[in-house]
Amino acid sequence: MTVHPSIQSYADAWTHSVEAISELVTPLAEGSWNLATPCPGWSVRDVVSHVIGLDCEMLGDPRPIHSLPRDLYHVQTELQRYMEVQVDVRRHHTAPEMTAELEYTIIRRARQLRNETRDPQTTVRGPLGNQEPLEEALRKRAFDVWVHEQDLRTALDTPGNLDSPGAYVARDILISGLPKAVAKGAGAPANSAVVFDVGEPVDFLRTVRIDADGRGTVDNAPSLGPAVTLALDWETFFRLCCGRVKAGAVRDRVKVDGDQDLGEAILRNLAMTV
Repeated sequence: MTVHPSIQSYADAWTHSVEAISELVTPLAEGSWNLATPCPGWSVRDVVSHVIGLDCEMLGDPRPIHSLPRDLYHVQTELQRYMEVQVDVRRHHTAPEMTAELEYTIIRRARQLRNETRDPQTTVRGPLGNQEPLEEALRKRAFDVWVHEQDLRTALDTPGNLDSPGAYVARDILISGLPKAVAKGAGAPANSAVVFDVGEPVDFLRTVRIDADGRGTVDNAPSLGPAVTLALDWETFFRLCCGRVKAGAVRDRVKVDGDQDLGEAILRNLAMTV
């Protein structure tokens, strides 16, 4: 247990997801590590390498000195290049090497979290290499590891943990991104409202309201006359928001009531992360 309740839930969510990842990949044959995941350009090995690499950075380990190949088609931005270093440096590691490093990293990181005494607002190096409060860094880490657990489950055809502690961290982060996706991404008109009705296993109803200046906010009060209502299940919602599927591929799993054009524009612009 940490001494600060505000960060304990994030530590617990990270622990639940990273242990699930370990259970998923430890028994894998060598060939299964090369299976493609929904995370663009990344195999099972790559996703696990990313999880290991970012937790090593959270531990304070130095980043590898490594030059990326020029033919990585999925690496197009500076952020993607930053992320790819920890992945590419492990691309030729064997299955036993991967599982051993993952296990050792989990042990080190779990010990760090158990002994965490810093104030939640202490500035630390976050998962993306930037400086941010410890609480926010742990929140993002719990979210990231849960999403990558789901990437691995999809690749390995082993569904589960859609309503685990990490899922609720993901829910809150993705809800907070809805105003930008609706107002800026989809261009929802001023003085309009958009309702998201998300079903099980993590069900919620939220309304994004666009003010006269085109700025969006989100709340849990229903709207009496929304421009559009989007009804979809939790798995479809988070996969769209995390850039794991295109809107057209899951269109049969989404019900759009109201302004059809706006609804389609929102679905196309829901991706907040990849």
